[in-house]
Amino acid sequence: MKLGIDLGTTNTVVFAPKRGIIINEPSVVAISVLDNKIIAVGNAAKEMVGRTPESIIVSKPLVDGAIADHRITSAMIKYFIKKSPGISFVKPEILISVPAGITSTEKRAVIEAGLNAGAKAVYLVKEPVLAAIGAKISINSPLGNMILNIGGGTTELAVISLGGIVSCSSVRVGGNKLDRAIVEYIKKKYGLAIGERTAELIKISIGSATKQANEEKISIKGRDLASGYPKTIEVTSNEITEAINEQLREIVQIIKSVLEVTPPELCADIMDRGIVISGGGAMLKNIDTLITRVTGVPASIAEDPLFCVARGTGIVLDNLDTYKKNVMVKR
Repeated sequence: MKLGIDLGTTNTVVFAPKRGIIINEPSVVAISVLDNKIIAVGNAAKEMVGRTPESIIVSKPLVDGAIADHRITSAMIKYFIKKSPGISFVKPEILISVPAGITSTEKRAVIEAGLNAGAKAVYLVKEPVLAAIGAKISINSPLGNMILNIGGGTTELAVISLGGIVSCSSVRVGGNKLDRAIVEYIKKKYGLAIGERTAELIKISIGSATKQANEEKISIKGRDLASGYPKTIEVTSNEITEAINEQLREIVQIIKSVLEVTPPELCADIMDRGIVISGGGAMLKNIDTLITRVTGVPASIAEDPLFCVARGTGIVLDNLDTYKKNVMVKR
């Protein structure tokens, strides 16, 4: 039995070959303070965010794509493996996506977490490679392909040719930082306190990477910081563009820094073929327009961008021999 796990800062997606995506839940764990026991994982734990008494802590065990808490990550992987249909008696082989800039210590941490969760073998593959495979880019050709994967905690950009990463860069800016920027903006401009879940809702509903002529609006509820009472205000999409402008600039900046160190032949390929954008951040309206406008390189959104990495894990598991130079560790 084989499983591909896209272990994300925000969401964990489990892919089973021939069955497709079987689990897509938040990377969140709820823990009881008194006895340090895990109460809930995934959707059930996310429901508790911002609503828990002192006796319960809701934790995100992955910070910026790296494991911050081994025990909780292990428990979370175990939960997702157990929840996968048809796994009850078999120890699965699992393939886990890891950030391109992963250190050997972090690599060991992911392997340990996988083995402790009951896996028979753990394979690791770098996220941009999986995103490119999942976005149907033929990575083994001698042409330069650029993939920009915008996740919850990190954004990774890689130039891939002949099956390997030629140059890459990552920045610890992703969907979560955009949410926090929206929280700060509304606090400063309107004196209204809102939670990150509300900010995420605003981003998904009306957020845009570029200013729009026809503005969209949304009503939001929060706590008025002056009076302390609940209050409802209306915000526009252009205000949200302004709120997340700085974070988007950081994302665009890494494209420039990677192109500067990419061989000229591959740069020419990238100009022809464009940048493919994957990850949850690809769903932000007009992100492709912004990238094309600033860099001059055509950008396009991958098909079903949220699941590119998970789909990539499935393809690699089905063809381990073809991709063996990308598979990092086997235990």
